[in-house]
Amino acid sequence: MADEDKTPETEETPDSVKEEVETAASEEGAGDTSTVDTPEEAPAEEAPAPAAEAAPEEPQEVLAPKERRARKRAAKAPAAAGPKTVEERSAERLAARAHKAKLRRNYRERAKTKAAAARKDQPTPEPDVAPEHGPGRAKVRQGVVVSDKADKTIVVRVDVTRRHRRYGKILRTSTKLHVHDERNDAGAGDTVRVIECRPMSRTKRWRLTDVLEKAK
Repeated sequence: MADEDKTPETEETPDSVKEEVETAASEEGAGDTSTVDTPEEAPAEEAPAPAAEAAPEEPQEVLAPKERRARKRAAKAPAAAGPKTVEERSAERLAARAHKAKLRRNYRERAKTKAAAARKDQPTPEPDVAPEHGPGRAKVRQGVVVSDKADKTIVVRVDVTRRHRRYGKILRTSTKLHVHDERNDAGAGDTVRVIECRPMSRTKRWRLTDVLEKAK
């Protein structure tokens, strides 16, 4: 009896349980369709997107003339460069001077050409000075003797009358000249002609040439 109790009893599986297991396996196999090749469905064509509505125009910024000019200058200004050596700065200065000299030469040539054309169109003006007054020729003046007290020296007053270039007013001026009179020919009140000469003293730069009219 003891040996029979130690041996395990084999339980038989009922037929109803086996049928349930088979039924469940068959259902799982029928539900699993992952292995079946199915034709891929073509993706639906995307509908054309509606035309984007035109964006409203942004209001333009109104700038003052001064601010507009400042912005233009800032746009044209060259980019800031790093530190430069002494040689580079010297070369830049020399280049700037050469450029400015070239501009000056061009300006002067244009001005000369323009002045020459203007002179060509205008008639030749009459000289403002007498023919004897010119480069390399001594000046000649005519005046009245106001003093003959010194020896071989007379003081001549020269009256000058001219018209103002802009206002047209008649201007009268006078100047006194110390004249060398070698023979003391002229006296006070005489009308004389004098000519420019070398310095003969501290104040004398003129010499008597003719006595045009004696004083009465």
